[in-house]
Amino acid sequence: MEISDLNPHLLTAEYAVRGPIVIRAQELEKLGRKIIYCNVGNPQALKQKPLTYIRQILSLVEYPDLLNFHETQKIYPPDVIRKARHILKMNPHGTGAYTQSAGMPFIRETIAEFIMKRDGIEASPENIILTDGASKAVQAVLIALMKSPNDGFMIPVPQYPLYSATIELYGAKQIKYFLDEDNSWQLSEKILEESISKAKSEGINPVSIVVINPGNPTGAVLSYENIEMIINFASKHGLSIMADEVYQDNIYAEGKTFHSFAKVMTHMGIKDIPLFSFHSVSKGYTGECGHRGGYLEIRNVPDEVMAEFIKLQSINLCANTVGQIITYLLVTPPQVGEESYELFIKERDYILGEMKAKAEIIGLGLSSIDGMEVEIPHGAMYAFVRFELPHTEDITKMTESERLTYDAKRDNDYCMSLLEETGICVVPGSGFGQLPGTLHFRTTILPPRNEVEELVEKIREFHKSYTAKLKSNSYRTV
Repeated sequence: MEISDLNPHLLTAEYAVRGPIVIRAQELEKLGRKIIYCNVGNPQALKQKPLTYIRQILSLVEYPDLLNFHETQKIYPPDVIRKARHILKMNPHGTGAYTQSAGMPFIRETIAEFIMKRDGIEASPENIILTDGASKAVQAVLIALMKSPNDGFMIPVPQYPLYSATIELYGAKQIKYFLDEDNSWQLSEKILEESISKAKSEGINPVSIVVINPGNPTGAVLSYENIEMIINFASKHGLSIMADEVYQDNIYAEGKTFHSFAKVMTHMGIKDIPLFSFHSVSKGYTGECGHRGGYLEIRNVPDEVMAEFIKLQSINLCANTVGQIITYLLVTPPQVGEESYELFIKERDYILGEMKAKAEIIGLGLSSIDGMEVEIPHGAMYAFVRFELPHTEDITKMTESERLTYDAKRDNDYCMSLLEETGICVVPGSGFGQLPGTLHFRTTILPPRNEVEELVEKIREFHKSYTAKLKSNSYRTV
């Protein structure tokens, strides 16, 4: 077999957060280099400790015989033991057995209660599907909504490359809309209208708009009014909405609040726009990426459509059982008066407090570097840093396509050199998309605080040196 024998959509799909720079970082690490991995939102790989509450319950659920040992009563808090017994009662087949395709019914019911409490709106367990992380939920919705190769999905630029890669893999069309960098990365109605008009003029049929809130890679938190605008835009153009809300617990900026699309849509009294909302155990303060847990909530579709989504999930049999249980624990944390409550709150607040502090270190530190600019991230786990470099070629005669290729080479070269010289692994902005003529890189805020401080100073020295080298070879008009 040769590479030409493979699916051409696979060959053209790209996923920058685990691309060539990361591969090189792993090679350098094998050679003994210290690498600061800032390429992917993988908290526990970057020394974030698992929550005691979750791991204690998992240990009992995975090995129920522990419940029969007298020593267990001394080690585990009573509420943890009660919760583990409840899970085993509701799922008597254990973690090694398949569950119902849509997920364990008691967990779906609890998620509905969580949404009702979070948003003050009605929610139905019948419209909730448990998935292997939010990524599988996103892919399921994309599969279900694609009817022809000309169907298009509006995706933000910059965006998490799960969307561009999956759309490419499945053979549909990307409709890119730029986020407003000068307005804290909010969505612009003018830009949305221009993007959808251009797509239609090219024979593309827009079917859905993807919104990531809080934003990846931007760290933006959308205002209530911005979400209202997006919903009205979707209604005007007959689009469904895919709301990626996995960072809803990661809000750092004063005065910023997470508003779910379900809540805003309900308040607006709109019931005719299909809404697909995603949540995950990988982000927030849990950081349980490897356990692959999450859910999809579907609103404003008839029962026969919901049944098709459950059928689609059944093709994969079900989400993994442990991931389902962690999703259950995500939406049912310890309550006031329970024995685990104080430790849980202490661990949760420490994790979120550290992220807030590191967001400020990244935002303030990198912005103080000559030729770099980034707002302190309002939420999520990332900063999308804009930087400037001297030109080494004449850009005045380049087409837009040539300029994008030129800029992609520049930010890739920059990030590879940053890795080679400093051990810092970030992702080029071209992997997420960016306005022509701009350069960015995405970094996480997840390494320990001392490493984040070290990162800022290393980037400061590197950028100064790298820019000086380019200036000596910069393009000069004659």
